[in-house]
Amino acid sequence: MVYRYFYDCEFIEDGRLIDLVSIGVVDEQGREFYAVSTEFDATHALPWVRRNVLDRLPSPADPAWRSRARIRSDLYDFLVAPLRHSPGEELELWAWYAAYDHVVLAQLWGAMPALPREIPRFTKDLRQRWDDVGRPPLPAAESARHDALVDARHNVARWQAMTAAAAPGPV
Repeated sequence: MVYRYFYDCEFIEDGRLIDLVSIGVVDEQGREFYAVSTEFDATHALPWVRRNVLDRLPSPADPAWRSRARIRSDLYDFLVAPLRHSPGEELELWAWYAAYDHVVLAQLWGAMPALPREIPRFTKDLRQRWDDVGRPPLPAAESARHDALVDARHNVARWQAMTAAAAPGPV
């Protein structure tokens, strides 16, 4: 059995640094996780990131703001919770253009070998899956793009559209 998570990360990237700003995760059952790091360095953000990501974050009083250590702990608990009830299930991580998202997620634990064994060492790419299933029509994104949780929900909708398109028709 496979338990799928769809996620998105917002981050600051300058060619050397990939710094987590926020992460949103949604599973197939609709459970959600959202966190904003209290530790990113906004001085490294390019103007586009300031306008489209940082200016759209919740108020600093919002409980979504957490230290990286707390994000790591809370995210781990969120991801492995289904495994506690269904031994033998495996986790799958899915993201749109997943490469950077996976690096940002994995870096919550430090170097790749520190990633807990229950968490996959790679994230499957929805954009690649879309190509593989013939590029079916996908739902339009909400206007609140570059909000990690909104984008994670959109990834679920993309998955559902691709799954429906790849399903065999009536016989």
